[in-house]
Amino acid sequence: MTSHRIADAGRLGSATTVNFTFDGKPYQGKAGDSLASALLANGVVLFGRSFKYHRPRGLLGAGAEEPNALISVTRGAGRFTPNLRATAIELYEGLTARSQNRWPSLATDFGSINDRLGRFIPAGFYNKTFMWPRSFWDKLYEPAIRRMAGLGDAPVDPDPDVYDACYAHCDVLIVGAGPAGIDAALAASASNKKVFLLDEQDEMGGGALADQALWPWLAESLKDLATLPNVTMLNRTTAFGYYHDNFIGAVERLTEHLPDPGHAPREKLWRIRAGEVVLAQGAIERPLVFAGNDVPGVMLASAARTYLARYGVAVGHNVALMTVHDSGWRDVFAMARAGVKVTAIIELRESVDAALLVEAGELGIAAELGSAVIGVAGRQAVNGIEIARADGSQRRKLACDAVLMAGGWTPSVHLWSHSLGKLAWSEDWGAYLPDVPNENVRCVGACSGTWSFGSGLNIGQLPTQKNPGKIKAFVDFQNDVTAKDIALAVREGMKSVEHIKRYTTNGMATDQGKTSNLNALQLASAALDRPVQAIGLTTFRPPYTPQTFGALAGHAKDALFQAVRKSPIDPWAAAEGAVFELVAQWRRARYFPKAGEDMDTAVARECLAVRSAVGIFDASTLGKIEVVGPDAAEFLNRMYTNPWKQLEPGRCRYGLLLREDGFITDDGVSARMAPDRFHLTTTTGGAARVLNMMEDYLQTEWPDLNVWLTSTTEQWAVIALQGPKARDVIASLVSGIDLSSEAFPHMAVREGTICGVPTRLFRVSFTGELGFEINVPAAFGRHVWDAVWAAGQAHGITPYGTETMHVLRAEKGFIIVGQDTDGTVTPYDAGLDWAVGKKKPDFVGRRSLARPDIVAPGRKQLIGLLTDDPNEVLEEGAQIVADPSQPVPMTMIGHVTSSYHSATLGRSIAIALIQGGFEKMGETLHVPMPGKTITAKVVKPMFYDAEGSRLNG
Repeated sequence: MTSHRIADAGRLGSATTVNFTFDGKPYQGKAGDSLASALLANGVVLFGRSFKYHRPRGLLGAGAEEPNALISVTRGAGRFTPNLRATAIELYEGLTARSQNRWPSLATDFGSINDRLGRFIPAGFYNKTFMWPRSFWDKLYEPAIRRMAGLGDAPVDPDPDVYDACYAHCDVLIVGAGPAGIDAALAASASNKKVFLLDEQDEMGGGALADQALWPWLAESLKDLATLPNVTMLNRTTAFGYYHDNFIGAVERLTEHLPDPGHAPREKLWRIRAGEVVLAQGAIERPLVFAGNDVPGVMLASAARTYLARYGVAVGHNVALMTVHDSGWRDVFAMARAGVKVTAIIELRESVDAALLVEAGELGIAAELGSAVIGVAGRQAVNGIEIARADGSQRRKLACDAVLMAGGWTPSVHLWSHSLGKLAWSEDWGAYLPDVPNENVRCVGACSGTWSFGSGLNIGQLPTQKNPGKIKAFVDFQNDVTAKDIALAVREGMKSVEHIKRYTTNGMATDQGKTSNLNALQLASAALDRPVQAIGLTTFRPPYTPQTFGALAGHAKDALFQAVRKSPIDPWAAAEGAVFELVAQWRRARYFPKAGEDMDTAVARECLAVRSAVGIFDASTLGKIEVVGPDAAEFLNRMYTNPWKQLEPGRCRYGLLLREDGFITDDGVSARMAPDRFHLTTTTGGAARVLNMMEDYLQTEWPDLNVWLTSTTEQWAVIALQGPKARDVIASLVSGIDLSSEAFPHMAVREGTICGVPTRLFRVSFTGELGFEINVPAAFGRHVWDAVWAAGQAHGITPYGTETMHVLRAEKGFIIVGQDTDGTVTPYDAGLDWAVGKKKPDFVGRRSLARPDIVAPGRKQLIGLLTDDPNEVLEEGAQIVADPSQPVPMTMIGHVTSSYHSATLGRSIAIALIQGGFEKMGETLHVPMPGKTITAKVVKPMFYDAEGSRLNG
């Protein structure tokens, strides 16, 4: 294979030799190479296969704009990363890379049959072809399409890497370390401002790296910046997102370029807040749209110059240039002076600057004005082109092994758009430029349009070609979107660029349309005969380039992904052999099995113990909020559905909380400790949500109220003692509180001591039995638990877990928000209209409760179900129908929300949401299951002690 390395060219000089493999074949490159430049140096031009047609693809660009050369890299020890751009992979000793989206090999890919069937799979064919029969989509169509199309394989092993993260602040943040960015950094640093300079490449310099004349200036400028204490320079760092109030997200690649990273972090996530942001991201050269513009060896002229001037690699030995822009001429002039043969410059314009023609002549380069490339010969590599005059005449062929394209420049306005800055169309550039900022941000250099290489392209000037139906002229290289696809979308009625984008998938690939968006806009503009501005512009969204999930997650992986919170009682439960479950972020004891017991047996035993004697339960995970202030009662009166202002100190109340749409979001029993103080409880999973909601209303809707909210969830340990002997257990432990039913009734709270520890003792029950909830400072939780446990031995005390708690509450018909509600349940649907204050003028969600759809008949309502077979336990989530004989697909009228076997009742019980459920009492409904249909009778959702006689023991 012929070497393409040019002696004495580039910046690598006598860099050390680096060994690597690509698709299992060994190669050598130089330290400082990218994988792309190293493979080019070895004569490799085929890098991958396209998404839909599986066409052979080579390099298009040399940087972040690259859409074709997506590579998978294996770094050993489970380190596998797909979909990396070859242009951004730094070469290191032992690098193992392979191509993607091909089988059985890159050179021979059976998927390329799609290319021959291209006329049968145009834009939108998925939606047109695979809609019937509908059932085939999941089982047949989608799996087949995903196997044929797509990107690299997803990693299957856990990620062994670690990631770092930090917050930073600066006065000026500059994104892009090309000449404009470096100048901006020098200027800002002179005023002693704290300056951050970011660049995504391994070497700072941007476009200057491909211009030897600027190397002395570049070296001196970077040296000056490196000595300044107020300047932080971060290379290998991509600013991927621009967020509100000058907040920039960036990822620094720390060790991916090292052969052995050891235990060092792979990447670092920077969260930077800047006083001013300067965007110096430059501009991206546009490809041209002509037949065969995707053949490996056809690439951007600026990329070819970069490979030569930076890496010392020629993209071909005999190159041709197709251009509509002066910069393309300058690029091939630089290549010719380095010894690369340039066979011809094919220029679409009829006239150019005379100086360009003179220099071309001096370099021996033929210039074909008013002409265009209309075809490229070769399948897996370029071996020639066909050119013609703009009117289609004078067709002839030229031999070459690379074709360079210079179609104008597109300023990189991605981060500007992230910040919601406005854009304005520039006829000179044929592109959108930054206009009105939304943040304290400015653009400099080519990013702002202040660069002499503007001049857009009117694609409509390209010559008419023979057999247009068979020609594939690509606009979006990664997603295989052709000029014909854009025209088809317009014919199908798509007039907005957002519709055209989604119909064709143009700009929806991993490169986010960096090289395709403007060409697609101009093609659509020509097809619609409307100016580009009237078609619109697609929205750029973070990330600017794809980032790893690991970098975004940072330390939050494995056990740190979601911190497991444990109550003070957790070690005791573990020692007693509890089986645990996660509830929100809390680890909770689910049940306490004895030897030989499964869950059902253990739960049945625990339930019977609570009903007959006494059970002890760790309720410390309940959310707790202290509400304090002169207006505390007024605040709660506005938040909850029921009245709170007349609640006396020492009393408790069940509180129901709605969203503004009238649907239940949380509930809990809370107590008034003093005229200006309340102790609120929420569900375990709702604590943070409720506190945030209350703070939002307090700060934005009712800032006049004199109220303070404090989360106290972890300040209190809560021991629930439930059962007819509960009072007997704590009688000898409590001081300062009269425990008699007369002095301490149900739904009351008292303060005193237990085991010498201050306590807020609640007389409440979530089981229907006599119950106390002992609130003590968390540091004393285990001490009090142990004392209560010891005192309970004489009374048959039994620990129980969340599963038993669920059964006991279901027997009483008590709901669990989030299980028996699904975000669309109102208090009326749940049978909780008694908890809605009828005389209250307002509360959160009150007006929504009067909406027509909320009071309309046929809403799903919470009811009980008793199966005809008392031993048949329904599956939670099972769908319910009224008529089991109806044809499939059946009309579902609801689903089971809670279902258990009740040891107390000796049968199964269930709660369900059923359309018009309150009107169906006594009716029989049906639950279709695999192999059988279960019948159940509709009853009220209270199965045990409906009179509440057991609350007093």
